[in-house]
Amino acid sequence: MKKIAFVFTHVPHGSSGGREGLDAVLATSALTEEIGLFFLSDGVFQLLPGQQPEQILMRNYIATFGVLALYDIEQCFVCTDSMFERGINQDAALIINAIRLNQQQMHEHLSGYDVVLTF
Repeated sequence: MKKIAFVFTHVPHGSSGGREGLDAVLATSALTEEIGLFFLSDGVFQLLPGQQPEQILMRNYIATFGVLALYDIEQCFVCTDSMFERGINQDAALIINAIRLNQQQMHEHLSGYDVVLTF
């Protein structure tokens, strides 16, 4: 069975990429349990609590990240270098329990996946 990585690199709510990526993750979970989620670059903003997308008339899909454990998706990683570059404290609370890795460690983990889908 192939290992599939989903990489989130864009801010939430600026486009439909984040929501579409999350939908793809949940749909793929029915086919394989070898799924990893990676949040790097502007994608680290996907995991910040307290977002108010309704203020810009967008759907709040961020809360859906909270159901990943119900789909047996437990491999979630966030890039601490990306957090630092964007002024986010590396110890900041996140909406999911993501493993915090630096950029080099992220690339090492990603290299272990057969398929990488970027959103």
